[in-house]
Amino acid sequence: MQSPAPKYLHLSPDADLPALEGLRQFKTVLVADAEVDESMMWDVSRWLIASGCLYALSWGKDSEQWREAIEDAALEAVNYEDVPEERRVQVTAHEEDDLEEVFWFARHRASHAADLKDTLLLHLADTPRREELEAQFRDA
Repeated sequence: MQSPAPKYLHLSPDADLPALEGLRQFKTVLVADAEVDESMMWDVSRWLIASGCLYALSWGKDSEQWREAIEDAALEAVNYEDVPEERRVQVTAHEEDDLEEVFWFARHRASHAADLKDTLLLHLADTPRREELEAQFRDA
């Protein structure tokens, strides 16, 4: 069975965060082409967790800092308590990988105890690259 097409969302470094319609429990591939300030990083991380992200893969600028921020937001959201596997957030940073490798890993290896059907391609950049990133993800 083929997985559904990813949902692409472009955010500029100073954008307001929209409601994530149609996503409940999902995987996120965060493509950071632009640097964002620390408060935006924390806001995006908390927003992803509050929106239902259970697996996040960060790539691009400051990917390790993104990993830490998303992990911390996930722990904060459950008041630093233990949670069952199907509710535990997994986060990986891919600073040494090519984006194509990250997309392949997201599609074929990034599994979770909750069956995550949807993927969000979150693109943090000054200008969108929707068609290019969707094609790369589809071809991975």
